[in-house]
Amino acid sequence: MTLLTTILIVIVAIEHVYFLILEMFFWTKPKGIKTFDLKSKEFAEETKVLAANQGLYNGFLAAGILFSLIQSDAKTAIFFLICVIIAGIYGAYSTRKIKLFYVQAIPAILALTSFIF
Repeated sequence: MTLLTTILIVIVAIEHVYFLILEMFFWTKPKGIKTFDLKSKEFAEETKVLAANQGLYNGFLAAGILFSLIQSDAKTAIFFLICVIIAGIYGAYSTRKIKLFYVQAIPAILALTSFIF
């Protein structure tokens, strides 16, 4: 793994730790409501358990990515980057918010591409 690849992978992991924090701890706070463009505080309260679950999965993605770096395991890194890319594509499609693709999938695509070159 090159230094550039490692840096890009760390960026993806940091993003997913940030998503975990937003979804698990700030979903019902002004920062979470604004970030996720939620309808209302009431809606945030009604969906906070789902958001926390979603945050936990983002944490697992971050953990897998960091584990791949600690183990210097390119195959594991590639697997988790592909998972992130798929999540970004599906998230953008299902929410109809292309920004989600740019924020989540593009950094993972860049990291994955750096493996190839």
